[in-house]
Amino acid sequence: MANDKSIESKRALTTQKELAIADFWKTVNHASFETEDRITIAYATNLKRPEKPFIVIVPGRSESYLKYQELAFDLDNLGYDSVIIDHRGQGLSARLTPNRLQGYIKKFDHYAQDLNQLISVVLPEQYPQHNKQAYMLAHSMGGAIALRYLQLYPHNIKALTLSSPMIAISSGGTPKWLAKSLIKTGSTLNRWLSDNPWYFLGQNDINKSTFEENYLMHSAPRFERFQALYQAQPELKLGGVTFTWLEQAIINSDNLFKDINKLSLPIQMLQAGNELIVDNDAQLSFCQQLYKANKSACPEGKPVVIDGAYHELYFEVDQYRDIAIDKTIAWFELHQ
Repeated sequence: MANDKSIESKRALTTQKELAIADFWKTVNHASFETEDRITIAYATNLKRPEKPFIVIVPGRSESYLKYQELAFDLDNLGYDSVIIDHRGQGLSARLTPNRLQGYIKKFDHYAQDLNQLISVVLPEQYPQHNKQAYMLAHSMGGAIALRYLQLYPHNIKALTLSSPMIAISSGGTPKWLAKSLIKTGSTLNRWLSDNPWYFLGQNDINKSTFEENYLMHSAPRFERFQALYQAQPELKLGGVTFTWLEQAIINSDNLFKDINKLSLPIQMLQAGNELIVDNDAQLSFCQQLYKANKSACPEGKPVVIDGAYHELYFEVDQYRDIAIDKTIAWFELHQ
């Protein structure tokens, strides 16, 4: 395992940096909007450079925009404004089930619909002077949402960087045909027998692990920072996933491949070399097919592999995190 303390970085999470992040975060605007189906969606904006494109950050499952304070701070220091959404059913946005801890979505495309409303309606109304094309940075489930948004809606996104995108969920060693069968059967039974969503097998209200047990990041300080955040604000917590969420994730994965020709913008995919959360084989297959359809995406038909890194590239130890940030900014600057 990488040793965070052995890495010297200009972006190291020092005590001084934590104080600077706290000061920066006081200047960030926190707001919300209501969707057509009356769901409240929370978001945060750091918009002060109308002459430059800003970066839309699309988080992963169970994450709140509050988790992205350090990344927004680093991007600000690099000269980039940012906007971060809290997806429906998690973070500070409205929860969707009687048990607010359940990971649930009725239709996966609802995530893309919310993202479209934020980018195409809400932000132009609130920040009309910030009318430059934006960049997009999307992590894990956020990558799946970002790609689907770009397939479904006209947009002004100049370029996209995907971090460990959830092109497909990992079956954890279970044969994929069996995993899909279990999910479909469970979801069907759930609809027949109950009005309330059921957790998938082995999932529950608890979504917590010790640092030693986690496969998200090697950085103990960043892991502890997120644990403290969710302890201080219990309303941010989210548990495991339901049969319905998994069924919808599979449907979305199929749709991403089916509509791959609709992705015409420059897309870069960053892949964690030591990935244990999402399916790296699906990422490679997607990149290969996308490159055939769009030569400005996935150069050479491959993801950019960050060897040794765990899933959460923007929250890793600095030796991996710096690569992810530098690759992201270089990609955006290549497509000004």
